Amino acid sequence: MSAYPNDPKTQVMRQIQQEAAMQNARMLVEKLNEHCFERCVPKPGSSLSSGEQTCFTTCMEKYMTAWNTVSKQYVARIQQESQKGGLGGGTF
Repeated sequence: MSAYPNDPKTQVMRQIQQEAAMQNARMLVEKLNEHCFERCVPKPGSSLSSGEQTCFTTCMEKYMTAWNTVSKQYVARIQQESQKGGLGGGTF
C-alpha cells in the first residue's frame, strides 16, 4: 500500500479489502447455515432441542476451524508466491 494513508488509491484498496472481507463473512454464514442446519435440524420446529443445539454448535466450530485453516494457508501461499516475483512467476 501507499505510504500516504489518505491517498485515493490507498482508500480504494482499503474499501475493496473491507468489501471482500464482508463478502467472505457472508459466505461463511451462508455455508454454516446451509451445511450445519441441514445436518443437525432434520425437522425444523419452533425451537431447537438440546441435541440439535449441540450438533449445530459442534458443526459450526468444526466448519469455522476448517475455514480458518484454509484461509491461513491461502494467504501464506499468496505471500509466498508474491515473494517469488508475483503470482504469474511461480508454479502452483
